[in-house]
This record gives sequence, C-alpha cells and structure tokens, in this order.
Amino acid sequence: MEFNELMALLESMGTAQNVKVYKRHGVREPLFGVSYANLGKLKKKIKIDTSLARELWQTKNADARTLACMIADGSEFGSEELDSWVLDVDNTGLAGYYGGLVGRSAHTAEKIDAWIQAEEEFVQDSGYSCVCQTLKGNPDKLSDEFCNQILNFIEERIHTAPNRARQAMNNALIAIGTYKRNCREEALVVAGRIGKVEIDHGDTSCKTPDAIPYIKKAVAHLEKKKAKN
Repeated sequence: MEFNELMALLESMGTAQNVKVYKRHGVREPLFGVSYANLGKLKKKIKIDTSLARELWQTKNADARTLACMIADGSEFGSEELDSWVLDVDNTGLAGYYGGLVGRSAHTAEKIDAWIQAEEEFVQDSGYSCVCQTLKGNPDKLSDEFCNQILNFIEERIHTAPNRARQAMNNALIAIGTYKRNCREEALVVAGRIGKVEIDHGDTSCKTPDAIPYIKKAVAHLEKKKAKN
C-alpha cells in the first residue's frame, strides 16, 4: 500500500469519539482516532513493511505511529534508530506498541537496560513495556538473571518513578511473575514488599492491577490453556 493512500485511509477511519477517548488516555494530537481493531485489520493487510513504517513514523500522527510499530520488522532496526524513535514516544499506549517493536529487534535487552534507567517518563515506559511484550511473545529471550535484576530495580524505584513509568513497572513485575517460571516466587515476594502502587489514570475508568492476585490468576489461566493443548 502506498503511503499517501494509507494516510487517507487512516483519516477516513478516524472518529471524533475515539479522539476524545484517546486524549483522555494521554494521546496527543495530531491523531485521527482510528480504532485498534481497524489498525489490526490494516496490519493483517499490510503484513510487514518497514519502509512504510518509517514514513508513517515521520508524520508524528499518533495513529500512524501506532501502525508503524505494528508493521515494522524489528530486525531491520539498529541501535541508534531505536534510540531516536524512543524519544518521540509521548504516551503510554504508543510505548506499549513500541516496546513490542523493540522486543522483535536484536537489541532488546540492551535497550531495556538503558531505558529503564533513563530520566524521561516515556523512555522508561517504553523500556518496561518492552519487558512485557517480549516476555509475552518470547519468554526465553530475556534471561532469568536479567529479569531478577529488573525486579530489584523495580522494587528500588517504583514508588518514586514518574506516573506512567510506575504503571509500566507494575505491568513488567506482573509479566515477569507470569511468564518467567523461575522468577515467579521472587516476583511475588517483591510485589508483597512493594505493596499498593498508586497511579493516576486521569479521566478514565482504568484501574491499577494488584500484582500478586493478578500473577496468580494469569498463571492459572496459562496452565489451564496448556493443559487443553
């Protein structure tokens, strides 16, 4: 699909209602308000097109950038380009999709290690989101030792981290406890020591998941699913 054709299609798919909803979740203009369902359909149609993804990213449009993360081949990204893109991430939704892209690259652990130590809120968010997306898709890509180091880092900093980084830290803690069997006990212990995590979700109905029961429920679901297969 050609770039101009795709941008026109994205604009036609946007709705004013979605724009309002996305703004409440911290997404900034420019944006069309395309539903994630429609972005998913476009991803299936386009499949992988990194060149097109780079064009979409340069528009600064929130919908276009989300789709860019979905259709880009992470293996085609070098370290410098990944560092350049992460500085453009300005909301937690995009951080999640960008974390997925970085998780498909050859620089996953390197970028997680660097970004979770950054000062910028959404750089941290992207690093911890990368932990979540990587473990969900390929748990063996991050070692047990590395994940335990992340747990220690989360425990030390979660209560003083920026708001959205704090949210991503909590999600990463849950992901490690869910997908890394050998780190699960430590994740539960760390979650207990951390206690309640306060996150400002703004004018939305979002709630902060309590890590311990969430991990136990997610593990039970995975084991039940595995038993069926």
